[in-house]
Amino acid sequence: MPTTAPTGRPTAHPTVPPAATAARTQFAAPAAAPLGRQEREVLYAVGCGLRDEEIAAALAIPEDAVARHLARILTALGLRDRSAAIVHAFDCGLVAPGRGPRRPGTGPVPRAAARRAPGPRLRISLLGPLQAWCDGRPVELGHLRQQAVLAALALRPGRTVSQQELLDGVWGMEPPVTKVVPVYIYRLRKALGTADGAGAVIERDRYGYRLLPAAATVDVARMEDLAATAGTAERAGDLAEAVRACSRALDLFRGEPLAGLPGPAAELERLRLAERRITLAQRKLDWRLRLGEHAEAVAELSALAAAQPLNEPVAAMLMRALYRDGRQADALAVFGRTRRRLAEELGVPPGRLLLRTRQMILRGDEAGLRSAGPAA
Repeated sequence: MPTTAPTGRPTAHPTVPPAATAARTQFAAPAAAPLGRQEREVLYAVGCGLRDEEIAAALAIPEDAVARHLARILTALGLRDRSAAIVHAFDCGLVAPGRGPRRPGTGPVPRAAARRAPGPRLRISLLGPLQAWCDGRPVELGHLRQQAVLAALALRPGRTVSQQELLDGVWGMEPPVTKVVPVYIYRLRKALGTADGAGAVIERDRYGYRLLPAAATVDVARMEDLAATAGTAERAGDLAEAVRACSRALDLFRGEPLAGLPGPAAELERLRLAERRITLAQRKLDWRLRLGEHAEAVAELSALAAAQPLNEPVAAMLMRALYRDGRQADALAVFGRTRRRLAEELGVPPGRLLLRTRQMILRGDEAGLRSAGPAA
């Protein structure tokens, strides 16, 4: 009669596979140096996902002895609970994904084979509230600090992020009292695993954790690729293509980047990505003005100026667009409105860019207004 593992998957027999003996011997020391032989076997079985009664049957020991061994393992290794013990067994190499009793008769998917798949099946979006989809289905990512750990890895795909970096970036000056980072990584690995058990999305090395770039697509990286495409098109003189690529980059934003995520790292990234969004919008609208699309640019510039009332380059572009659309009075009204906001909120006069734009409008300097860029 097959038994059932904690995940609900049936197992053929609650025994530790014979092939595991070599793995236990090879990894016993780094996995749990303070532990005895039987405790190492219990740790291995816990890492494989067996329940206490299954471990007792596999090792031919009483069930209460399993509980005593597990208690000593947690104390000796400084682990908080059973979940942390499972994470430890994986992270030290004692248990490899797919090799435990939960999946009898199936070996791990070779990493190279996993990377030869048609394409990443996981999508991660950071340009708004953090979201992830696996094979098109939404993934439950857990509570906010766990999400912040994933965001820290997704912002640096392929780069190892140390546990200390994660602690500093997610908890700041109030680090957790227990070793929660490995537990969060374990939970994220489970949440982000593909349905067919293909290779891990998050890997661990001696320095920390990293998100495999071939395993997931991240919208921030896609946005930067499109921005680079827009820049290449501009240098080639194809401003229409530059506008299209920049528009596609801006369409990836779904609101405030990393909305609601805690920690100093998320806050810095929110500010950086918000500035990046404004810069892309300014570049796109400047290209539209250079293409002569003044009326089309006015609506977008008006919305951007309303959201950024102290942004002088945006105000100057809106003045140019309005003037070249035949609305000189409206253009000068933008100057007056921006000058008042600068004085009231910052206590400063208009900068050189705004003053020059106003002078060119008053002189009717069509050539100057046509050639003026966003930072003229």
